[in-house]
Amino acid sequence: MTNDQVADVLDQVADLLEFEGANPFRIRAYRGGSRVVRELTESVAAIVADGSRKLTDLPGIGKDLAEKITTLIETGRLPFLDELLARIPESVLSLLRIPGLGPKKAAVLYRELEIVSLEQLRAACESGAVRALKGFAAKTEEAILAGIDLAASANERIYWSKAEDIVNALLTHMRSAKGISQMEIAGSFRRGRETVGDLDLLVDAENSAPVMDRFAEFEGIADIIARGDTKMSVRLKSGLSIDLRVVPAESFGAAWQYFTGSKAHNVHLRGMAKKQKLKINEYGVFRDEKQIAGTSEAEVYAALGLPHFPPELREDRQEFQWAAEGDLPELVQLSDIRGDLHMHTTATDGKNSLEEMVEAAENRGLSYIAITDHSQRVTMAHGLDPERLLVQWNHIDKLNKDVKIDVLKGIECDILEKGGLDLPDDILAQADYVICSIHYGQNQSQSQITERMIEAIEHPHTTAIAHPTGRLIGRRKPYAIDLAAVISSAVDHKKLLELNANPARLDLDDITCAAVKAEGGLVVISTDAHKTTGLNSMRYGVLQARRAGLTKSDVANTRTWKQLRKYLGRAGTKKSGGKK
Repeated sequence: MTNDQVADVLDQVADLLEFEGANPFRIRAYRGGSRVVRELTESVAAIVADGSRKLTDLPGIGKDLAEKITTLIETGRLPFLDELLARIPESVLSLLRIPGLGPKKAAVLYRELEIVSLEQLRAACESGAVRALKGFAAKTEEAILAGIDLAASANERIYWSKAEDIVNALLTHMRSAKGISQMEIAGSFRRGRETVGDLDLLVDAENSAPVMDRFAEFEGIADIIARGDTKMSVRLKSGLSIDLRVVPAESFGAAWQYFTGSKAHNVHLRGMAKKQKLKINEYGVFRDEKQIAGTSEAEVYAALGLPHFPPELREDRQEFQWAAEGDLPELVQLSDIRGDLHMHTTATDGKNSLEEMVEAAENRGLSYIAITDHSQRVTMAHGLDPERLLVQWNHIDKLNKDVKIDVLKGIECDILEKGGLDLPDDILAQADYVICSIHYGQNQSQSQITERMIEAIEHPHTTAIAHPTGRLIGRRKPYAIDLAAVISSAVDHKKLLELNANPARLDLDDITCAAVKAEGGLVVISTDAHKTTGLNSMRYGVLQARRAGLTKSDVANTRTWKQLRKYLGRAGTKKSGGKK
């Protein structure tokens, strides 16, 4: 299990304990344990496997918690969590996913109004019953109503990154099944959608029985929904469903294409086939009753005179137009990325030191990074005032003499609620890289937020805009903003718009990244890493960029720092190190 998976379980235990009104110290122990595990820069599973080490040596991990983490890692289950879930209606868990509601308030709703579902909660809010409860108010009721849709979607879909953990475990589990010739994942996961509602597994095997028997043994299955001769469906304890299909070799490529989708892409494909007097389905491409393609995806597309579309593009947006024009883009790849231009250290809310972040970046083969801790307005993150910032930049200047990569003097500078930036111009003028972001005043009107953003773009020392819509997938909606105006201003002033690669953000989304490309602007893919392992998130951003049809030339940080500085002009004329 990954650190995040273990931490998610501990958080769920803490939520359920708080829902039950358990001892506050016990609740804090689980929350603290979750935080320790999530922030570890090494695998907690590796510590458990190392006989010379103890989990109790980690701060905040006592004997009882260490035993539970060990059990969870070794068995994949936590009996104590099963006990809690047996005592609490499963539907109540959906209440805990409403942003800002929290276990205590959810417990009040459960006890006082007997609410166990989102539908019941919506009705109670609309009738005014919630605001009548002690500790609730009209604003609370409004906030709950606004969060119900987010909670509902969170129940249905999970982050792509979390789905990937399940996919990797599933493929590892299935590889020991006898008789498998080919095995692939299809569906929205393969297309790289930011969230995944279910998984589709395709297997080429002459005998389906041993494949299905092995599938039934996959850890975490709650129910076997159906099992036929060639298809089997299961539901995991997490609620995610997985469909297994066993197909013959001559149809494997056609099935992989069909079940990858998207539906809109396949509808367009069937229309093209019909015009050519062909039929296409999950079994192959047919002329009359004769199969003319189906063993591979490339063969299926070629039968219709089409290129082999990258899965990320299969949304029936522009891919068929590009194909008709012979201009299918060569999508950006992770190996194209040269630098990471948004990350934090222990100077503010990061978990690793400046030196540790630099070493981690070097180990990943990057040629430059920007250290962009928060500015002073973000007091909760211990943001940097001018004095502390200059101390950090002096430290970076000295460090650049001893490291292989360029370490840029940067800052994540807040765009203030009243407009303007959080630091004086004479300080910002000394930076190599200034990313501006909105953390406060996110409920302002569209005109106010757009005006603040454009003012920041027009500032001579701004380099980029970080996470431009402020969304957190499934937890916080984007704030109101005129993105077309923001993109236009960024292009006019040669400023970068960030695709924040954190899998909970992926902000900008794929549609907006495509709009930036269409306007001739540049997207910068950054991890916003708060610890060394956070640098691994770059690949999620690249996947999102591929869905947008971005090529290497559309992404700013595929350039060398020297090339990027030249593009940025005055905003990027400073240089730290200058090695590459």
